Amino acid sequence: MRAVIQRVSEASVSINGKIKSQIGPGLLILLGIEEADSSEDAEWLAGKICRLRIMPDSDDVMNLSVDETKGDIIVVSQFTLHAKTKKGNRPSYIHAAAPEIAIPLYNSFVTNLETILNKKVGTGEFGADMKVALINDGPVTILIDTKNKE
Repeated sequence: MRAVIQRVSEASVSINGKIKSQIGPGLLILLGIEEADSSEDAEWLAGKICRLRIMPDSDDVMNLSVDETKGDIIVVSQFTLHAKTKKGNRPSYIHAAAPEIAIPLYNSFVTNLETILNKKVGTGEFGADMKVALINDGPVTILIDTKNKE
């Protein structure tokens, strides 16, 4: 799994001109799932993201987690995070998981976040043409790949 985590002051996801999810301060997570991913990846990644100390404290230092600040989260599926661009100019998505693999893992990831945070997490809609709006706070943008745990 690959996640692009963006600290936001606000974010929303719209489908067909209607807002599906909207948050204030918190995290917007773009999530890419590949065929080799598992429920263990979903659990590890959710825990890692919830514990990341990237939210500002009272001195405006990145010292708190989204859990500690009671921030909100939106998760948007994004298979293009697994684009391969080595050959030619058209990206290949051969390693992106098919919906029958990706949807259950996406749902598992969201459920893990909700369990850790003890609150509802906003989502997009898997496979939909979504419009994502955000105000990146900082800006703070972090990439995590469960296959490369640095």
